[in-house]
Amino acid sequence: MKGPINCKSDLMLVAQPQEFFRGLVTDALGKQKVSAQPETEFYLVNLLNQFMKTDRLFSRSKEGEVREEPLAMMLKEALEQTQPFAQSLLFRHVGDVSLYMAGYFQESLNRKSVDIDYYIDVGETAYQQVAARSEEEMNKILYRELAQKFGDFVEVLAEVSDRTAPRTEKDILRLYDLWLRTRSERAAKALQEAGILPNETIKKDWQ
Repeated sequence: MKGPINCKSDLMLVAQPQEFFRGLVTDALGKQKVSAQPETEFYLVNLLNQFMKTDRLFSRSKEGEVREEPLAMMLKEALEQTQPFAQSLLFRHVGDVSLYMAGYFQESLNRKSVDIDYYIDVGETAYQQVAARSEEEMNKILYRELAQKFGDFVEVLAEVSDRTAPRTEKDILRLYDLWLRTRSERAAKALQEAGILPNETIKKDWQ
C-alpha cells in the first residue's frame, strides 16, 4: 500500500505544483466515485494550487495586514456589496474558502465551535449566488455543479488532504471522532488503513 505523500518534499520535486495536484484530485475523484466535468476538476486543482499560500485564506485590512474573518462576516460583505462584479467575486471567495477549509482541514474543524455542515451550507449558497450572477453559460454550469455537489467535493479534498499529510495518534483519534459524528466512508476507510475497524453499532451521539 502506498504511504502518505510528504507534501512539502514532493512539491519541491515537481516543476509545476498544479500538475502534482491534478494527479491527486483525479485519483481522489475516482476513489470517492464522484463525477465532475473537466472544468470543475480543473477548478478543484486550481483551488488547491491557489491556497498553497495560506494567507490567501484570509482577508486584508486597508493597511494590508492579514486578518482572519469569520465566514458569516464574509457572506455579509458579499450580500451588502452593490457592484455586481465585485459581489460575484466575494461570493466566489466565500465558496472557495468554505470548500477548502471543510475539505482540506476537515478534521481540525472538530475542535471548533463551527462544524463542517456550516461550511457546506455557506459554500453551497455562495456558489449558487455566483452561478445566478454569471453571464456565460459555461460559468453557470461550473458553479451550479460546485454548489450541487459541494459535499462530495469536500470529501474529494479531504481525500487529497489524507494523501499529503502523515497521521499521528492524535490525528487518528480526531478521525475516529469525525467518523462517529458523520459516518463518513472516507474516514472509515482511513481508519481501516490505520488498523482500526469502526463499530457501526455505536451511536452518533456517543460521548
